Amino acid sequence: MKPSDAIFVAGHRGMVGSSLVRLLRARGFSNLLLRTHAELDLRDAGAVRAFYEKFRPDYVLIAAARVGGIWANVTHGVEFLSDNLLIQLNLINGAHEYGVKKLLFLGSSCIYPKFAPQPIKEESLLTSSLEPTNEPYALAKICGIRLCQAHAREHDSNFISAMPTNLYGPEDNFDLENSHVLPALIYKFHLAKEKDQKSLTLWGTGNVYREFLHVDDLAEACLFLMEKYDSPEHINVGCGEDITIRELAQRVGRVVGFEGKIEWDSTKPDGTPRKLLDVSKLSKLGWKARIGLEEGLQSTYQWWLENGRAKKTF
Repeated sequence: MKPSDAIFVAGHRGMVGSSLVRLLRARGFSNLLLRTHAELDLRDAGAVRAFYEKFRPDYVLIAAARVGGIWANVTHGVEFLSDNLLIQLNLINGAHEYGVKKLLFLGSSCIYPKFAPQPIKEESLLTSSLEPTNEPYALAKICGIRLCQAHAREHDSNFISAMPTNLYGPEDNFDLENSHVLPALIYKFHLAKEKDQKSLTLWGTGNVYREFLHVDDLAEACLFLMEKYDSPEHINVGCGEDITIRELAQRVGRVVGFEGKIEWDSTKPDGTPRKLLDVSKLSKLGWKARIGLEEGLQSTYQWWLENGRAKKTF
């Protein structure tokens, strides 16, 4: 990619999209095509087609999606499946129709089976059943991968797919009804500290394992793949290490400064027992995550105190 190339970052206001924009600008890319949801509804095929027709982007980075945690997936399955399918169909098919040079589709590690062998290799896709609590979102993302591969096979399109592990960082969603585990923990611990609570009860047993990648590392990986990777086969992006939710909660509690007791409600769902990605394929290409969890937690909490907290009410 050249600094003057037109690059469409779909979903530029989200956590991943905003990180991509910061990195692109830092590296001198000045011709960024950015549209808010109000300016361009990505579910609207006609609007997306008109956008492609007018601006003719050279490259497309798809960071736009309807996302959320277990509760959001369970209660809004229709929206999670239909909205993501529409977004992907419009952006990917439109990229082919209007001659985009290269496209990066971002998926999620939830595409893999609930009981996939650990660490999870790319080849585990569709080998057994998904985790039911995020199945609508996972199915949509699998369709996005397959659509990119179909375009590569039928039209020789350079459409690639990257599957990141659990993400966190600036611009994350801290809303308790829709957020993922790490921002939800930050919010809950901070609220408990503000109220001087003696204990805090969290969902599940705390014994499941998760891997966490700072969003700025993902942005670095995305640009690396745009330069170095041209295969239609999807590729994992992670740090290669995982942690129990129980230990994560303890770390978040220390960062926030909560001194009470952490309790667990085992009647609530845990989700997938373990989800560690095999990142050997990406490592062999020469990329590795650089932001450690402790550093990432500190900076994310500080960002929320300075920026995100004002958007929420206790």
